[in-house]
Amino acid sequence: MAPRVKICGLSKPAHVEAVSRSGAAYAGFVFFPKSPRNVTIAQARELALMVPLGVAKVALVVNATDAELDAITAQVPLDMLQLHGKETPERVAEIRARYGLPVMKALGVAEPSDLEAIPAYEAVADQILVDAKAPKGAALPGGNGLSFDWTLIAGRKWSKPWMLAGGLTPENVALAIARTGANQLDVSSGVESAPGVKEASLIKDFVAAAGAA
Repeated sequence: MAPRVKICGLSKPAHVEAVSRSGAAYAGFVFFPKSPRNVTIAQARELALMVPLGVAKVALVVNATDAELDAITAQVPLDMLQLHGKETPERVAEIRARYGLPVMKALGVAEPSDLEAIPAYEAVADQILVDAKAPKGAALPGGNGLSFDWTLIAGRKWSKPWMLAGGLTPENVALAIARTGANQLDVSSGVESAPGVKEASLIKDFVAAAGAA
């Protein structure tokens, strides 16, 4: 089966159209004001309504409060919440119970010890996103265009579905799959010509390269 691809950080109708044509499995919307990919709830609703059936709509949030999540989930038709902050396993479980939506928890990896947190989150989340750890002092928890040492997770098996993120591009995604065995991939900056500016040709090339791998 071809790997499932998530294109994250969509902020314009043209981005959604490109994702729809590409065969990607997930469309991600970022609710984080510091990000160049940030969208308002109104923007996200408009874009989410354009996403075709069969493509999962994912809201990426960072340490969001219940009030923020209430507003997002009330107005944007979603299939999943992606938690990309410092949410504890208890908070993940709380959000999953409160909103009745599948939850993906992002965890940053830079060294072997970073993998030790995964089991606790695996127990409460529906999916795990294994991402490159943001550099110290970075404004963004993800979407920095950085990868990590993929050999750290080579041959790893987890009980929940997981997704690989961090510095993926059309050029290196086949190698990433070969090194890690990932069958789900998340890309944002790797299909952009500038921060927040998605390119339809790069989206198409990324999904095709992942599928060919």
